[in-house]
Amino acid sequence: MFNGSVAIVTGGESGIGAACAKALGNAGAHVVITYFRDAAAAQQICASIGDASRAMAVQTDVGDEAAVTALFATTEKAFGTATLLVNSAGLNMSGVLLADMELAQFDRVMRSDLYGPFLTCRAFVRGLEAANLKGRIVNISSIHERAPRPGGVDYDSAKGGLSQLTATLALELAPKGIAVNGVAPGMILTPMNQSALSHPAELRAKEAAIPWGRAGQPDEVASLVSYLLSPAADYITGTTVTIDGALSLTVAQGA
Repeated sequence: MFNGSVAIVTGGESGIGAACAKALGNAGAHVVITYFRDAAAAQQICASIGDASRAMAVQTDVGDEAAVTALFATTEKAFGTATLLVNSAGLNMSGVLLADMELAQFDRVMRSDLYGPFLTCRAFVRGLEAANLKGRIVNISSIHERAPRPGGVDYDSAKGGLSQLTATLALELAPKGIAVNGVAPGMILTPMNQSALSHPAELRAKEAAIPWGRAGQPDEVASLVSYLLSPAADYITGTTVTIDGALSLTVAQGA
């Protein structure tokens, strides 16, 4: 489905990013994944896709402009212009209430979860324009872009901003043939939910709050992302698709 395409997946060393990288690679794309610290995990994901002619990992702080510029230059040199972009790198909520939150903590999450997609989308679009190519972007958001939680002022604010970034870019880039969509997962069993993975009672309690009765798997999100990046989704741009087992619909229930 993606034979000959070049895809960049940020945060591709684990969780949803890793699942997306493998799905795109298995469908024929050349894949470049970013990682922040875990080089071994990143190399393992690349090896599951193929040799160096198929996949590579680049250490990148997505909130750093120079690092993102270097990422796209490395991709161009190795495989050519990227035409597919998945923004999955990000940090979770701190759990710190506003009055106790240091600016550095708020800035850290905003840089990874909002500045990062801004910088990668900008570099991606510039590359497409220079090569006169079309492309597709999927930004991994969260149901918490619109369902806030106490202690989530950093994460929820970043994801709310990401929702508007996605919508605004879709309007700007549609005339250029560049589609921009979002995916908003609910509870997915990734390292961000390691506590639930490690404690069965916690997992059962959280899954009991999900109408569908279970948490989601990274591969399920990756399948949705692959569809949104595919030619079959050509007429879809400017939307965010929720994948949460109806969890976000339970707001205001029971009271």
